[in-house]
Amino acid sequence: MSASTATAVPETHATVLAASQASEHRPLIITLFGIFVVATLVITVWAGRQTKSAADFYAGGRQFTGFQNGLAVSGDYMSAASFLGIAGAIALFGYDGFLYSIGFLVAWLVALLLVAEPLRNSGRYTMGDVLAFRMRQRPVRTAAGTSTIVVSIFYLLAQMAGAGVLVSLLLGITSDGGKVAIVALVGVLMIVYVTIGGMKGTTWVQMVKAVLLIAGALLLTFLVLLKFDFNISDLLGSAAENSGKGAPFLEPGLKYGATSTSKLDFISLGIALVLGTAGLPHILIRFYTVPTAKAARKSVNWAIGIIGAFYLMTIALGFGAAALISPKEITDSNPAGNTAAPLLALHLGGTDSNWGAILLATISAVAFATILAVVAGLTLASSSSFAHDIYANVIKKGKASEKEEVRAARWATVAIGIVSIGLGTLARDLNVAGLVALAFAVAASANLPTILYSLFWKRFTTQGALWSIYGGLTTAVVLVLFSPVVSGNEKTSMFKGVDFHWFPLENPGLISIPVGFLLGWLGTLLSKEEPDKEKYAELEVRSLTGTGAH
Repeated sequence: MSASTATAVPETHATVLAASQASEHRPLIITLFGIFVVATLVITVWAGRQTKSAADFYAGGRQFTGFQNGLAVSGDYMSAASFLGIAGAIALFGYDGFLYSIGFLVAWLVALLLVAEPLRNSGRYTMGDVLAFRMRQRPVRTAAGTSTIVVSIFYLLAQMAGAGVLVSLLLGITSDGGKVAIVALVGVLMIVYVTIGGMKGTTWVQMVKAVLLIAGALLLTFLVLLKFDFNISDLLGSAAENSGKGAPFLEPGLKYGATSTSKLDFISLGIALVLGTAGLPHILIRFYTVPTAKAARKSVNWAIGIIGAFYLMTIALGFGAAALISPKEITDSNPAGNTAAPLLALHLGGTDSNWGAILLATISAVAFATILAVVAGLTLASSSSFAHDIYANVIKKGKASEKEEVRAARWATVAIGIVSIGLGTLARDLNVAGLVALAFAVAASANLPTILYSLFWKRFTTQGALWSIYGGLTTAVVLVLFSPVVSGNEKTSMFKGVDFHWFPLENPGLISIPVGFLLGWLGTLLSKEEPDKEKYAELEVRSLTGTGAH
């Protein structure tokens, strides 16, 4: 999903300008970053002291209100993809870039209508709890844990890539070694947040970050509209003209209409975005942090309002960047356009003024806060699933103490952090919105079919669940590995100089999501296992009414 630009990233005007502004005001930039990191570490340590049980570590003691959880869900959902990736995609591809905003927003309706409340009523800490309620514990928990970890790592890649780009721009770091060091720093901070603060610390960090991100986006939106006298028509006209593409910049097809393959890629992307949210582990576990089903509903409603407002503002961010900065400046700074929002801040404040540097530093600090909060949520989801599903219920067969379970989650956090750092260094030139779309596709292929079948299909069996999770997961991951995202495109692939791709689409959702649903249905039909109708009836009552929920 990245822009087609040269692989080499030369030191051009945009990079030099941002770097020189950053170097002049480096004390201010480091101070802003430092204030946020220290403040969030204080919150994390405070929350860590209150984390005494597994319920505290996994679900924040179920003490958050609907509004607090809605704010935290927004913080979890509005990732680097939303802020950096979408702004870059719109700045480079106009109308087609905005499709990400629409997809991410519409996806919330699926989460609200189909899974938010039933999931909160049916489980305790993880997706595996819902599946294990009426199926064989060990195989479905292993499958759910594996899927959660794979999806989370895909999503973590995007955040790590965003962090590397952002801090490199600010600190004027151009060497590969320096960028790797930045990704490692983000990974270490993420490990600290989760191991010390658990869900309580992570939730408070996400709430703070959501407020900062909305405030930052609101400020940029106001300044962009002010620049064009609040005339949106003038803004769009200037963006189309400055992009060098003219009228097609404001019409469908600039990225996804040139060939039949790109049209299929668009359909694949759309399906993945709309269905993916309801299967994302780090979003699903947020519903367990509220005390009642009513609070779960309320938190999703708050999240829709906050997220909706933010995605409307991405129009101003993306088209503002297209109108005020040349496409060459954006792509020379980062091939995938991920620096469009920080560069927009610099141009709005004045490229040669103190205000420009202050705005650049502030917006970049907000984006960095966004990345740290989201990676903490993702790591918590995957480490919780490993500890609760795989370690406690599969390896220890349900005999692990709460203390052992939480210790396993903390060690899992370290391991997942190390893997994410390694993979994040490879993905730094890919568009972060595109990388997140891959995570959505994997989640919609492996997790969503199993959750829906488990909640709403009486005949669904253990074999159906295993076929659905492993089949959907394997199909999605294999298609990604052999797609242009990984190899075959000298300008935008993860591995340059090699070509082993045979799957033409950048997003596998068009194939892998139907495969996940089909295998769940087929595995159930071919299963000799008799479904437990009494357990299903109990799950149905519980998921719809909340009776007996934890």
